[in-house]
Amino acid sequence: MTRILVTGGAGFIGSHLVDRLVEKHDVAVLDDLSGGSIENIQRHLERPGFVFTEGSIVDSKTVEEAVEDIDLVFHLAAQPDVRLSVERPLWDFRINVEGSMQLLEAIRKSGVKRIIFASSGGTVYGESEVFPTPEETAFRPISNYGAAKGAFEMYLNSYSELYGINAVSLRLGNIIGPRLTHGVIYDFFMKLQHNPSELEVLGDGTQVKAYMYIDDTIDAMVLLSEKTSSGHLPINVSSGERLKVSRIAELVIEELELDARIRYTGTDRGWAGDVTVTDIDISLLESMGWKSKTPLEEGVRKYIQWLIGQFGVPG
Repeated sequence: MTRILVTGGAGFIGSHLVDRLVEKHDVAVLDDLSGGSIENIQRHLERPGFVFTEGSIVDSKTVEEAVEDIDLVFHLAAQPDVRLSVERPLWDFRINVEGSMQLLEAIRKSGVKRIIFASSGGTVYGESEVFPTPEETAFRPISNYGAAKGAFEMYLNSYSELYGINAVSLRLGNIIGPRLTHGVIYDFFMKLQHNPSELEVLGDGTQVKAYMYIDDTIDAMVLLSEKTSSGHLPINVSSGERLKVSRIAELVIEELELDARIRYTGTDRGWAGDVTVTDIDISLLESMGWKSKTPLEEGVRKYIQWLIGQFGVPG
């Protein structure tokens, strides 16, 4: 039986991945719980073959112990906030680059030969001039978060050449679904919790985002883990559908059944480092047999219903 380590395995994407992996594999989770929650994996803690370690990827000893006797690593642990990466660049670098390198070095020394990395299709390409954006497009990140993701991808490429480590970089779109507690949809929901009559939207609403529902994301991740590949494979992972921020705002208001006015701040970007258009080409993923099962607007509505179940209806 394959033994798999999931860094960030108590977080949003990580915990959903763990839910799927434990059906067929022994799973170890490394998470410092700074963004994740033990509640997300609570039901697995007593499962035979499951191990949880509370610790950070920036701690070399913790990481070295975590990769012992591991066959495959899913690396999802990260500082996930673009805006915080702008405000605290060295802190973001410490986690997303140095922490990732601690893990990669531990993998090299321990003899693990496979790693699947959660990169970011929404940030590494920056303001691309080609849509939909294919994997061969050069990196032009406009945020420190995107720069960090791109930098670690480059190390995965060199480590695959130098040390024979097989790597996959998942250039993810914006993933949504239950357990997600950050991002545009979450922010809109929380703003309406505080003021059900008006929704402030950062920017002019014309920003275009590539989204993907969590169940489809996990399908893609598991599929790619079962494919044997050598070297470093970067691959875009998203639904192939996009939504304008203005439409996202409308969907949140509709699902909450509110009569709220939308007020745009008027800038072309929602915040520093915000990519105005994300539209990534998923033809490579589709060629491997993956198909979307959740239409995008349906996924958005399902996520909003989960938020209602967690926090109630505003007003």
